Amino acid sequence: FVAISNAVADRIRDYYGRESAVIYPPVATGVFTLVAEPEDYFLVVSRLAPYKRIDLAVRACSELGLRLKVIGSGRDRAALERLAGPTVEFLGRQDDESVRRHFAHCRAFIFPGEEDFGITPVEAQAAGRPVVAFAAGGALDTVLPGETGEFFHEPTVDSLAWVLRSFDETRYSADRMVANAKRFDEAVFVRKMKSFVAGAW
Repeated sequence: FVAISNAVADRIRDYYGRESAVIYPPVATGVFTLVAEPEDYFLVVSRLAPYKRIDLAVRACSELGLRLKVIGSGRDRAALERLAGPTVEFLGRQDDESVRRHFAHCRAFIFPGEEDFGITPVEAQAAGRPVVAFAAGGALDTVLPGETGEFFHEPTVDSLAWVLRSFDETRYSADRMVANAKRFDEAVFVRKMKSFVAGAW
């Protein structure tokens, strides 16, 4: 068995009674560029589906009067727009260049849902930007609290807002975030997967 995160490895152990190798999915970390000064907005890049919990980011930023840009489309968009205050902007689908530009310029990336892995928090770090993530799933493997971002520990607006209220993006080193992202680079995936297959064979 190969698991894409320690959370999945735990699930395999619980349900199958088997150990597994953790090999993280490949992320194209080399396509991102860093900027000297971010702009004044938080960012979400996601499919707009209920389980993604984008509502937490929309409501927290609306209540705190913080600028939030939401990139992505999906069946939850209309409901999210009804929750949003004037500081929240929905950009819909964007091309890859626009997404990379928004990653590079945001204050921080918000990852409010629980995913088995989660590519976007790694992409944000590859762009030199910190991540505010729900402390569950793959984010526990990809975000280093106090170094490349922060966790909120309850899936609630209050828990996320507590972190955002005092968030200071200047505390985080872009070099440290990029170095952490490189742990998940495509080349690392290829090397580890080849090694695993060779060993299994």
